[in-house]
Amino acid sequence: MSRIDRAGRVIAAPPETVYGALLDREALEAWLPPSGMRGRVEQWDPRPGGGFRMALTYLDPAAGRGKTSAAEDVVDVGFAALMPFERVVQQAVFEADDPSFAGTMTMTWQLAAAGEDRTEVTVTATGAPPGTDPAVHEAGIASSPANLASYVEDD
Repeated sequence: MSRIDRAGRVIAAPPETVYGALLDREALEAWLPPSGMRGRVEQWDPRPGGGFRMALTYLDPAAGRGKTSAAEDVVDVGFAALMPFERVVQQAVFEADDPSFAGTMTMTWQLAAAGEDRTEVTVTATGAPPGTDPAVHEAGIASSPANLASYVEDD
């Protein structure tokens, strides 16, 4: 059975605001990188069939954990499906020489109204490359809704 990593959270913002943060270049740079990383969007095409390229740089380059280089992960993300205010499906491919990081990981962001000005957000990752440490990946996935909540709730 293939691995499924999942996390969720109720965010104090309406689905329109949360969906907007999933499709805004500057917003993604601010909230998407996991703890210990900084993100930079290098290409941007926010439409079905489009996508983005993000470079994630480790704040401590001496750790040498990157997939693309010792200090960086570069990922190409395609928008497989965009359902306004309900769902964003992304297909992510890491740039790496190591074949254990090859393949396409699907990230599904599901949004559901959870009362007035609240949204239940669930992110599910399937097809994570076998080279990704499950515990590290699960922690990264869990941080995404928390980072997203901090971003939209502070606005």
